[in-house]
Amino acid sequence: MNPSSCRPSQLAHTYSIVAIDPQTGDMGAAVQSHWFSVGTAVTWGEAGVGVVATQSMVNPSFGPDGLELMRGRCSPQAALAQLISADEGRDFRQLALLDSRGRAAAYTGCRCIPCAGHIVGDGYSVQANLMLSDEVWPAMSEAFLRSTGPLTQRMLLALEAAEGAGGDIRGRQSAAMLVVRGRPTGKVWEDRLVDLRVEDHPEPLLELGRLLKVHRAYEHMNDGDLALEKGEMQEAMRQYSAAEELFPQNDEMMFWHAVGLANASRVEEALPLFRTVFRRNSNWKVLLPRLLPSGLLKLSPEDVRRIQRLR
Repeated sequence: MNPSSCRPSQLAHTYSIVAIDPQTGDMGAAVQSHWFSVGTAVTWGEAGVGVVATQSMVNPSFGPDGLELMRGRCSPQAALAQLISADEGRDFRQLALLDSRGRAAAYTGCRCIPCAGHIVGDGYSVQANLMLSDEVWPAMSEAFLRSTGPLTQRMLLALEAAEGAGGDIRGRQSAAMLVVRGRPTGKVWEDRLVDLRVEDHPEPLLELGRLLKVHRAYEHMNDGDLALEKGEMQEAMRQYSAAEELFPQNDEMMFWHAVGLANASRVEEALPLFRTVFRRNSNWKVLLPRLLPSGLLKLSPEDVRRIQRLR
């Protein structure tokens, strides 16, 4: 590692939060900025290790190097001290780290553009620079501490509180949220629970909130697909129904909900859903019989033809 040799990749003057869910141990980092694709530079995380937010005049090496230090059993405070001391541009940096034990540490360089500052609390840290006022990061801290529910929702509330207190003096452009497991499964594709980015949007936090809702819907879809694969039709139907409730305008969710109903011998209930989907996109009608050879659709050819005749 040689952080001092790395040049800043972005001027990510921004506000962010790193936090842990005390119930699950999941760890997250979330950010909003008036800069394109802020998530590509600011938020870093690894299951079982921790999360990092590196911002202001970003030193991108702080992300992977901070995780490496914490992976080697460095505390966040010790990792932060090592990173900052080796960086010639330290006065322009802002950095926060949180580990799988919920310990957090943060730093705001003396030459970060005001208003700038941070608050480190039990299981979280909030930090901001180039803000309209010095009320931004206290508002984030208060919103997070007063909130309940999933970590994703609590972090989003903290970001919304920052915006409500004035936010970035330049305005808004992009946002991101990353959540990793507190305990790794050994399957990296399962350890990154949430990884959402709003790259360029007039209202990035509103869009991030919408994406979180869609994300939850697709979690139900994935669980439904797994149940369908195992032949657990009732569970598949329950999951597809939950997905459709969250994202009712999505054709695919409605289609698989209808398939679940049909497979559960509730064809009459499935017919209105199939009709709506077919009217929106006739390709779903073409797809239906193709599910028969794989066993994903358990209907007689007569029932399939009946469904395909829907107008």
